[in-house]
Amino acid sequence: MYDLYVFGAWAEFALRWLHVITAIAWIGSSFYFIALDLGLRKAPDLPAGAHGEEWQVHGGGFYHIRKYLVAPAEMPDHLTWFKWESYATWLSGFALMAVVYYLGAEFYLVDPSVLDVPVWGAVAISVASLAFGWVAYNTICKVFVNANQTAVMVALFVVLVAMAYFYASVFSGRAALLHLGAFTATIMSANVFFIIMPNQRVVVADLQAGRKPDPKYGKIAKQRSTHNNYLTLPVIFLMLSNHYPLAFASEFNWIIASLVFLMGVTIRHWFNSQHARAGSPHWTWGATAVIFVLIMWLSTAPLRFAQQDAALDGAAARFAAADGFEQVSDIVLGRCSMCHAAEPGWDGLLWAPKGVVLDTPEAVARHAREIWLQAGVTNAMPPANLSHMEETERAAIRAWFRAATQG
Repeated sequence: MYDLYVFGAWAEFALRWLHVITAIAWIGSSFYFIALDLGLRKAPDLPAGAHGEEWQVHGGGFYHIRKYLVAPAEMPDHLTWFKWESYATWLSGFALMAVVYYLGAEFYLVDPSVLDVPVWGAVAISVASLAFGWVAYNTICKVFVNANQTAVMVALFVVLVAMAYFYASVFSGRAALLHLGAFTATIMSANVFFIIMPNQRVVVADLQAGRKPDPKYGKIAKQRSTHNNYLTLPVIFLMLSNHYPLAFASEFNWIIASLVFLMGVTIRHWFNSQHARAGSPHWTWGATAVIFVLIMWLSTAPLRFAQQDAALDGAAARFAAADGFEQVSDIVLGRCSMCHAAEPGWDGLLWAPKGVVLDTPEAVARHAREIWLQAGVTNAMPPANLSHMEETERAAIRAWFRAATQG
């Protein structure tokens, strides 16, 4: 059994490593081609059908790149396809979600205080929601393919906000934001698999058959690629959010997630404008800062509690002497120490999560800030509230921390 648990831990690590590597490859190539596309210049010697060109230098060499809006007159002998970065990112991401959130549903996916649903039901909702996301998004794009693309993005934003609220009403906070990221990433990868690549294959087939390709295929692929460009940064934020309880454990987590999409748009707009040499819209910096400050405020707004962070080095004695410490120590030992112990009592745990041991009053004092953040300011711990920590107990933790840091 021990070897099985060790294998599972390393399998999760390997999948996470693979997912990060493939995501870097996909996002890197996406950012590169967006910058290249927006930076193309006209030249007097461009061949027929060419839209623009760009000279670049990298690694000691010069590159001369030309873009054809539809296709060149003849099929080139060598053609590089960019697709496996996207496919590998989605497949590794789904596998990682299955290992962490499906096999560990009791810890990370299901929160009975949000929705008391069996594990199989939660997994079914998860998978069905990803499929629904692609169907809804693809329908919007087909209906508005010739419309103002801003309207398409607004319609997509409405869908994303609705899904953020849905996920927060079904899953734990940690799983809600992670699933919204997976929902968006599924749309992005499906764009490549179902739209961009098939359209490019049609163009290639026409060239090989000596036919003139229809420009509509390039137009549709360009629309989807642009959407992927603006969705990339929010997906990264949502995928990282499960490590930061201030992002996912607030009751306003769905609003936070919604605002992240707006922040992603403002950031990408600045970069896209720079790449297109269309000036620097500095207002985007201010808008991004305002949105981020609002997100930070929302993360603790339900508590109506403004707490200046305290320097905790050598402060364990002060926390142990603060009013309420005995009560908090009993709460932590009763609600947390079955997992956070030298020898965890929870079935399947071989060591304390992240090495944090909370099985003595002294340990509680040493980890005051983590306890305050994870179980007082947010409800990140216990995961899915498995030990049924009461709100009065969380309030006691906040009061104790405030007494120790303001006294």
